[in-house]
Amino acid sequence: MAERLAHLAARLTARDVWLCQLLDEHRVLTTHQLTDLAFPNLDTAQHRLAILHRLELVERFRPRRDRGSAPYHYVVGPAGTRVLAAHQGQDPSGVRYRRDDALAVAHWRHLEHLVAVNGFFCALARAARTRPDRALVAWWSERRCAARWGRLVRPDGYGRWRDADAEVDFFVEVDRATEPAWRLADKLDGYATLATVTGVATPVLFWFPTPQREATARGALVTAGAAAPMLVATATGGSGRLDDPAGPIWQPVGSSGPRQPLAVLAGQLGRPPPAPPPSATPQPDPEPDEPSPPPSPAPGLSPPA
Repeated sequence: MAERLAHLAARLTARDVWLCQLLDEHRVLTTHQLTDLAFPNLDTAQHRLAILHRLELVERFRPRRDRGSAPYHYVVGPAGTRVLAAHQGQDPSGVRYRRDDALAVAHWRHLEHLVAVNGFFCALARAARTRPDRALVAWWSERRCAARWGRLVRPDGYGRWRDADAEVDFFVEVDRATEPAWRLADKLDGYATLATVTGVATPVLFWFPTPQREATARGALVTAGAAAPMLVATATGGSGRLDDPAGPIWQPVGSSGPRQPLAVLAGQLGRPPPAPPPSATPQPDPEPDEPSPPPSPAPGLSPPA
């Protein structure tokens, strides 16, 4: 075991370890998403990921499609799990890894939804990489959100976005048009309670697959969000808008004005500003029923140099 880790240490870069951390946190990422996060182009990503697969840092699979072929979907591999344990000061020899368990995500009923959620955040990360004044400061997975706020809300993710001098925290609900619009609206009660208890009115973003679905859902959200203490805004991933989800595509519920960039939402409707930036030192998680602004998540969200 020690010799194997020593061999890997000579071949791995800081970026390789960082990618394993991301896969451990967010469960599954596609080739294109990993490119958005860490590589200059798709060819470079495919070449490096093939090496990491041979080294067993990652495992991969392709979901079945009726037409065409899906990109590779990556999960952390057996060597990657042991490398992460060593980085966390744990004994790698005590790690138990079952390939079947790791690849079970390929058969999850909600795989497409998970990939869509991760795609939203990866598109934000790509947008930040092209502009030095932008940053995806925080990205929490659904699991991490559930552990913190699960008794009140279970968002698909939590994020913090910085654009020049503007910064906004947000929860995101990625819709796949698989449930009635009224059920989306019902979720706002929990977010309103969280905002009232914490005193932090974190905006709630709904990301829809088509403009038609967005228009339908907004009718239900307008009624439910009228008295909510937090901002509720919607956008759609249709018409190529996933290229920059930080752009002027967000429309607050109840507003018929022009769509706004993501960072501008922090100042909409007189809401209080986001919580101060978290400490760089992770803090212990509170009990799941203790709602409070989140500490700095791990892993970091900028590729190592």
